[in-house]
Formats: sequence, C-alpha cells, structure tokens
Amino acid sequence: MKKIFVEASGSMVSAFMIEAIKDAGYISVASDVSEDAIGRFLADEFVVVPKSSDTQLWSKQIELVRNQSVDLIFPSLDETLLGWAERKHQFSEWGIDVIISPPATIKTFTDKWRTYKFFKKNDIPSPETSLAQDYPLVKPINGRGAVGVRVENEQISMDGLISQEILNGTEYTIDVLCGFDGNPLYIVPRIRKGVVAGKSTQGQVQTNSRIEEYVRNICSKIMFHGPINLQCFELENGEIKFIEINPRIAGGMALAFAATENWVEVVIEQMLNGKKFVPKSVRNNTKMYRYYKEVFI
Repeated sequence: MKKIFVEASGSMVSAFMIEAIKDAGYISVASDVSEDAIGRFLADEFVVVPKSSDTQLWSKQIELVRNQSVDLIFPSLDETLLGWAERKHQFSEWGIDVIISPPATIKTFTDKWRTYKFFKKNDIPSPETSLAQDYPLVKPINGRGAVGVRVENEQISMDGLISQEILNGTEYTIDVLCGFDGNPLYIVPRIRKGVVAGKSTQGQVQTNSRIEEYVRNICSKIMFHGPINLQCFELENGEIKFIEINPRIAGGMALAFAATENWVEVVIEQMLNGKKFVPKSVRNNTKMYRYYKEVFI
C-alpha cells in the first residue's frame, strides 16, 4: 500500500488532505516542525521535520522520507517548493514520486514580481504592479497568504516589497489539477468567502467559462504538474484580472475535491498508473463551510 507524505500538518486546513489520502485507501504520513501538530493525531504516521531555515534541511528531509518508505509526496509549503522541484529526479531514482511543477515554474510563481511580469508577457490581465510605492496595496515579493499585505498611506522602504492597485469585485480561487503534459484535468473556480489569514473558511463553486478559458491559456504558456491554484478578481465592469498563482496544493482545494472527486486517486490512477482519465462533471454551486473541531489526547 502506498505511503503518501504531506507537509505542514499543523495548519488549520491540513486535515482535508490527510483524510483524502486515507479515503483513497493509502497510508498518510504527516509532517511538521512541531511534534504537537494536529496532523500527528490524524494521520497514520507522523514525522517531525527540520525548519526551512535549517542549513541541513535537505539531507535530513531526504533521510526522513526514505526511512519512512514514502512512495509519493505532495509538497505544500512555499518555502520548500523549489527544493522539492530541484530534487524531483533524484527522488524518482529512489522510487518516490514528487507531485510538483518544474523549478522554473516554481521560481516564477513564488515571486510576485516575476508573476506580474509573466502575466504581462503573456497578455494575462492583472492589476498594475510596481517595485516602487506607486500604488496603495503593499505586498512582500515572496510572501504567502495574507502575511504582510496591507494598505500604506505613508512612504515606506520598498525593499522586498511590491505595490499594486486595489481591485474591487468578486474574488475567485481556481483549483486546477494538471497532468504531466501540463494540460488541466480539472478546473474548478470557487468564490472565496470568509477569508481568515489568507485561508478560505467558506466557499462556493461557481463555474465561469471566461475564467476557465484564461486558465487554459495560462497553462499553455508554462508547465504545471499536479494541483495548483490561481487567484483572480471579476471586477464590477465584468473585467477579469489575475493576481497570483500558487503552484501547489491549497487548503481550500477540499471544495474542489468535493465538487469533483478525490484528486489523490486521480494523481495515482491516471497520472502515475496511466489509467484512462474520465472527468467527473463539476458540481456547480457546491458550498463549503469550515469550523473548529477539538481533538482530545
């Protein structure tokens, strides 16, 4: 039986991936930098991993994964995405599949300035963005979630930051599962609701042919592998503008799974084992609500 490794299992939204792995009939191996992470009590197995700042991170990480006899890895932590991508071939030689896009893709979309330049180069509509403080919204170039995102009315140092025009309208996240040829197997737009610290606590699937066509165009311009998610706004005048792409699994993908099927099974059966892919219909208007749940040990 395959063992599947997931990162950052202390996150409030990590449980869905552990459950998806177990529901698919595989062994979940959760990891976190803290031994008290909730994933320890939800997964079949658990390992403590080094912090991303550890100078020996990858030698330790490789040893842990191989000692656990892991078969498959779903990276989800922004700080380690490039490291997994750069070592994907090495892991493959050990019989371990890492579901991650190529390094060039990771470098592009974990950097918000490079992301903006990609959008501009490929005529993908996006908010005006600058390395100077030309616009009110300020973001870290390498930030994640909503950390460090703010509106600044006074002059500040822009070292490590970008500024961006503020968009008003309906915010979408689009969950996408890409095959190894880069073509989308599933595209599931959802309206973001109840966002706390950059994470959706509510959402609703809302199919949108214009957004989906943009996503197909984006996927034709650069190579993606596995699950990714894109964020955009549909403005009040109907214009669509993309703001970022996360080349990894995202916590809100639980809704995309619910509206289609278990993507863990799709990755293993179709992408890795070559079984013919027959997509399920996307269940439009599927809603997601989240709540806290206690675990007593």
